[in-house]
Amino acid sequence: MDLQKWITLAVEENAKWQATFSPFAPHSSMEVEDDAFSAAFRDFTNRLGKNYPFFHPSYAGHMVRPPHFAATVGYLATMLINPNNHAFDGGPATVEMEKEVVAQLSAMFGFGASFGHLTTSGTIANLEALYVARELRPGRGVAFSEEAHFTHSRMCRVLGLESHPVPADRRGRMDIEALEGLLRTRQIGTVVLTAGTTGLGAVDPIHEVLTLRERYDFRVHVDAAYGGFFTLLKSLDNAVALPPEPWLAISQCDSVVVDPHKHGLQPYGCGAVLFNDPDVDRFYAHDSPYTYCASTEFNPGETSLECSRAGAAAAALWLTLQVLPPTSSGLGQVLAAGRRAALDWSDRIASSEILELYQEPELDIVTYFPVVRPASMKRIDQTSAGMLENGAKGADPVFLSTLKVSSEALTGRHSGIAADASEARIIRSVLMKPEFEHFIPQLHDRLETLASSQTGFA
Repeated sequence: MDLQKWITLAVEENAKWQATFSPFAPHSSMEVEDDAFSAAFRDFTNRLGKNYPFFHPSYAGHMVRPPHFAATVGYLATMLINPNNHAFDGGPATVEMEKEVVAQLSAMFGFGASFGHLTTSGTIANLEALYVARELRPGRGVAFSEEAHFTHSRMCRVLGLESHPVPADRRGRMDIEALEGLLRTRQIGTVVLTAGTTGLGAVDPIHEVLTLRERYDFRVHVDAAYGGFFTLLKSLDNAVALPPEPWLAISQCDSVVVDPHKHGLQPYGCGAVLFNDPDVDRFYAHDSPYTYCASTEFNPGETSLECSRAGAAAAALWLTLQVLPPTSSGLGQVLAAGRRAALDWSDRIASSEILELYQEPELDIVTYFPVVRPASMKRIDQTSAGMLENGAKGADPVFLSTLKVSSEALTGRHSGIAADASEARIIRSVLMKPEFEHFIPQLHDRLETLASSQTGFA
């Protein structure tokens, strides 16, 4: 698609809309000389040039990519108006769009008459879910896997809740036996399960935890900020299909968080929190004497901890989901490409004598490390750090990220490694761009060459 064409059209349509109102003279305080702006803009673009090439499959590091062109056009077109989705009067059009996309996200997870809204991030979305959990389970703690995002322990401190990390198994998933031992203490009011950990992309056994809920009376919150959209692959019957049980079980959970600014192809920041019980909106009850003017209309701020939120985020997601709906044949095809890339690369690494797979990928995160001799935590750490630093240099750069793993985690998966350090860095690559599907052979060759240069293996 011609992005420049649609951005130009967005600006033109905004000008037409503005022309439907009576003319007025812009204030002189807003004027900027062309020469001054030109100089500032040159400095601005030079600074932007210091970024890593997140758009390119040579960037195989963190979970970041540019938004889909539909999101870019939708955001820009709406940003020129700059609606605020706190109240209906702040953005009549974008408040309606938010209602529609939240309904689509709720349906994607199998929620019925649910309640939810967009947020500026997964962190805030998780904060809201735990806030509601605290109101419904006062005085009781929150359990989450030791592999869960650090958000949860931090948000527990913010909310005055006691947090209880639960050990993970050898796949990075919550250990159910350890969880049940904790539940027997009757201290736990909420269990947080992760559908796609940010380190490994591991999916906790949500369906198994639900079997414990009636016995121990706790809420179940699913942090699917990273992996949530992979639910679109649960009903496929091909190589990229995911085991459906944990994804289907989300529909029976109390709340779920998903970040459209990850696999939903949106710009930062766009998160979402969804509740299975619409009656939890009572915990947000408040009044604002100057904000909610259209009292008969839906005001998102009346059911949100945040106040001002960019209406442009709702508009960008709405436009994207019009052309790539949250279905297996729509947006699911984008995720399927990343998963095929992860499976392809993991097969190549498993056959390599230069790289070693840390563990099989569940979603689209591949973790691996250089083969070193003698095999030790310290040498793996040093060599991985060298690959990170030196990979970005030269005529054919590759941009990586590392993951710190404990000696127990690494030697538990690979028994021949000497535990001469408490932790080591390995390489972690997030293949969330569909272009990786056809770039893996080139990327794998580049990584083998890079690892060989660090280890001295021919």
